[in-house]
Amino acid sequence: MSIILEAKNLKKSYQMGEIEVRALRGANFTVEEGSFVVILGPSGSGKSTLLNILGGMDVPDSGEVIVSGQTVTSLSDKELTQYRRTKVGFVFQFYNIMASLTARENVELATEIAKDPLDIDEIMGAVGLAERAEHFPSQMSGGEQQRVSIARAIAKNPDLLLCDEPTGALDYQTGVSILALLAKINKEMGKTVIVITHNTGIADMADRVLRMRSGEIVEDRSNPTPLSPEEITW
Repeated sequence: MSIILEAKNLKKSYQMGEIEVRALRGANFTVEEGSFVVILGPSGSGKSTLLNILGGMDVPDSGEVIVSGQTVTSLSDKELTQYRRTKVGFVFQFYNIMASLTARENVELATEIAKDPLDIDEIMGAVGLAERAEHFPSQMSGGEQQRVSIARAIAKNPDLLLCDEPTGALDYQTGVSILALLAKINKEMGKTVIVITHNTGIADMADRVLRMRSGEIVEDRSNPTPLSPEEITW
């Protein structure tokens, strides 16, 4: 497989009053195209900061991020906006979908800013929402809303799908269904999926696990026999 993402010596610090918080202390890794990667770590380990930098929502103090041959960390603000619109799909813990729009309209909104969007109806079917497409978020369960969020991210046809605790606000059974959907997108659509989580069970379904602690990657291991979402123990 070819390398789709390279992170080179990423460092990031924040000032909180008189205290300097070193969120990243020199992260180095690569991600192969079409892989399913879990970045695992407790709260405060730096995983969210890392994901934000990979997605172009934050910039490191030093180091480089290269995605599909493009050095993201050298882009201007305008170029970063374009990068987020076209290269990356985001899935957040609390959905972040528009309450005033139907499920289909939320997905359609994302395709309007994409260069090469996928067919909306096909995506709605792929995430199991063909019969719920005209419903508003208030008429949908949490799991259905997260499916809308995933559909919106995928419809842009991004190079990377970045997921920030995608099951964090869901019950166990609904969480399993969302993980199964992400696995389907990875395997059947060939999308590169990166999930950050504190849940060690989710790591068992990944091709690769990066374990973080105190702003550093302390373990980088491949998983030759990933479990299905239904087999993992949370």
